[in-house]
Amino acid sequence: MDKALNYINENKQRFLDELFEVIRIPSISSIEEHKPDMVRTAEALKEKLLAAGVDKAEVIPSDGNPVVFAEKFIDSNAPTVLVYGHYDVMPVDPIDLWKSPPFEPEIRDGKIYARGADDDKGQAFMHIKAFETMIATDSLTCNVKFMIEGEEEIGSPNLGKWCEQHKDMLTADTILVSDTGMIAQDIPSITTGLRGLSYIEVKVTGPNKDLHSGIFGGAVANPANVLSQMIASLMDENNHITIPGFYDDVIEVSDAERAEMAKAPFNLNEYEKALDLTEVQGEKTYSTNERTGIRPSMDVNGMWSGYIGEGAKTVLPSVAQAKISFRLVPGQDNVKISELAKKHIESIAPKSVKVEVTPLHGGQGYVSPIDMPAYRAADKAYTETFGKKPIPTRSGGSIPIISTFEDVLGIKSILMGFGLESDAIHSPNENYPLFNFYKGIETIVAFYKYFPGEMK
Repeated sequence: MDKALNYINENKQRFLDELFEVIRIPSISSIEEHKPDMVRTAEALKEKLLAAGVDKAEVIPSDGNPVVFAEKFIDSNAPTVLVYGHYDVMPVDPIDLWKSPPFEPEIRDGKIYARGADDDKGQAFMHIKAFETMIATDSLTCNVKFMIEGEEEIGSPNLGKWCEQHKDMLTADTILVSDTGMIAQDIPSITTGLRGLSYIEVKVTGPNKDLHSGIFGGAVANPANVLSQMIASLMDENNHITIPGFYDDVIEVSDAERAEMAKAPFNLNEYEKALDLTEVQGEKTYSTNERTGIRPSMDVNGMWSGYIGEGAKTVLPSVAQAKISFRLVPGQDNVKISELAKKHIESIAPKSVKVEVTPLHGGQGYVSPIDMPAYRAADKAYTETFGKKPIPTRSGGSIPIISTFEDVLGIKSILMGFGLESDAIHSPNENYPLFNFYKGIETIVAFYKYFPGEMK
């Protein structure tokens, strides 16, 4: 490990310079005009992988943006690690809030500021440099494959099919992913669960046009009133979701894992202060961290209806609409939940209005057992490089493709993320601490050291 650490320290600036070359390409997957940039980024990563020492690297088309695939084979008796990452990034709006151009990476206060610095170019690049380090120091213990896609930020709509088509070349013992975070720089953690997602849109229609609220108010159903009442009824006084069957498939977390999760440092007063709250709210009998990690939730993401301009306009609106997301936990199927929500909302609608419920998109939740070989290897790796055992955590967010990997490829993933909550991913001034970037490379190298032994 000393040789690897020396190599990392000797090449720190070069690693950073090469990462910046990739960051400078504006690979925004949600904007059509950036299609050429997606291909440019994929080609750039292919060249970086070849330079790092893979046996082969190629840019393979999908029904959307191309996928970068590379591999290094060392021994048929050695375990195989499949590294997953994504090279697409979120849009940069609002651009005027950035302190420096989003695609011109800049170092300030020991952090890389740029779109993609953390999510996920910076974190994916750690794996390329960890691999290069092991090749250069003759310490690689596993066969390694890379699969880096360009559509994660739009839900990976084509990667599942791509994996089906290339299943034979994606065989591996584990999938290694760095697209999550850790509790703090001095508190390492391993993400052991991701919530799934069901996203729907509800449209309530009343009269055939907007009406005068004085002349018609009290006699004609107001779609905005009705929609508000319907949404309010979806949760009871204990913030328990009232949709029949909603909790039927929830996998309850064991007391032992809840106890491990509870070791994560958390100050409720500071949490409330940071959000300017006087009190938190959530499902009764669960802690704040449990509410966002191991329990499902429902949130209205947007509502619109009637007149919302300056001043007053006494109108009874013809239509009211809302977008609603359900964050799901392992065991819950997003398609089933969308159908249950649709059926229930339509069933509680009064006859005075018409209701349309449209499922938009979603993804499955994921759980990574803390007793599998990859977790044990990751645990040892963090313990070695950070000097303390990592804490298992459940993320409130979603990476839908992770559960797809298990369904299609039959492989569990280990989520070794090094981002911080302060990294502002998806927001202006996204950043990634240099400490995390280099410590991530070091920890990934340590994972490969321990993984073969845990597979025996």
